[in-house]
Amino acid sequence: MKKKIAIVLSASLLLLSVLTGCGNSTGGGKTSQGAASDVIKIGVMESLTGANAGGGELEKKGIELAHKLYPEVNGKKIELIVDDNKSDKVEAATVATRLVDNVKVSAIIGSYGSSLSMAAGSIVKAAKVPAVGPSPTNPLVTQGNEFYFRVCFIDPFQGKVMADYAYNKLGARKVAVIQEISNDYAVGLARFFQDEFKKLTGDPNSIITVSNYNTGDQDFSAQLTNIQSKKPDVIFAPGNFTESALLIKQARQLGIKTQFLGGDSWETPDFLSVGGKSVEGATFSTHFAPEKAVTAESTKFIDAYKKEYNEAPSAFSALGYDAYLIVYQAMQKAGSAEPVKIQQTLLATKDFQGATGVINFDENRNAIKGAYIKTVKDGKFQFLDYVAPSK
Repeated sequence: MKKKIAIVLSASLLLLSVLTGCGNSTGGGKTSQGAASDVIKIGVMESLTGANAGGGELEKKGIELAHKLYPEVNGKKIELIVDDNKSDKVEAATVATRLVDNVKVSAIIGSYGSSLSMAAGSIVKAAKVPAVGPSPTNPLVTQGNEFYFRVCFIDPFQGKVMADYAYNKLGARKVAVIQEISNDYAVGLARFFQDEFKKLTGDPNSIITVSNYNTGDQDFSAQLTNIQSKKPDVIFAPGNFTESALLIKQARQLGIKTQFLGGDSWETPDFLSVGGKSVEGATFSTHFAPEKAVTAESTKFIDAYKKEYNEAPSAFSALGYDAYLIVYQAMQKAGSAEPVKIQQTLLATKDFQGATGVINFDENRNAIKGAYIKTVKDGKFQFLDYVAPSK
């Protein structure tokens, strides 16, 4: 009798084991990345603390809103795995490794900050997990990496837009440049601006001085005193929002009234709060303007964002939204959460209708799209102009 009971218990345990195993697997029992669960995991690698936290938080808002509006795909729930890269290159690489090796995400969204995205690049490439950057504009982010995409324009275009604005709209012929030398984004954008401005003027000496500072610096008096002595028509000052706002504030305190121009990193609440009245008139290129909704998805995003957060959306939130949505649609079209299948579908993207406009990718997986120019007026960002994408 005991022997029969033991046999029955053994058979029952075996059956339970089989049933349990079937209940935890999908797609023929696959356990590969992105295919083992009824929940699809998407990693969010963002700067939630540190120097870039203001921008990272804005992108996270857009990502989370898109997830709220599009929470399921192909019959499966999507789970966001949010990890903080702390605005640090080494930590960004650690986060990317953790997301692909430990969490086994199907795709990664991130990051604010080109250098942080570049730090993760070799990791996602080796793991063959697609990553979509909301706002990293340095060309090197995607160059030579078929697994990295972005939904923003890149710095050669942004530099050209602002050089053209300085030359044709402001009538500038002599420009001083001050750049955040420890920031890959700022250095790249400054270089592209200078190249284009020299081309427009036909004068290799039209950039009359180039000054440097480091991330975290708070005293810019030496650089500004040098710039003041050169009497430029315009000052181009690409850099992080906090340092840029402090820089402009100190310039005004020194009596420098020259027009300041910058890049997309300025469009954060921190730029306004740190700079105060001193940043009035500061003008920059960016990716989105609520006043110029260009697709049905733009309107849907703007309405949902205002309802969710009780404020107008920034360009970074719109880019975060688009980064999530383009991954979502790729999974939908592929009918799969397998990373390589998502990547292959992203490569075939055509006329994606996003919050920031219609997106197509060039051969380096950069978004082909236009730029918006904004200025600070009465303590708010105000739309000035739209520049169509380069052909």
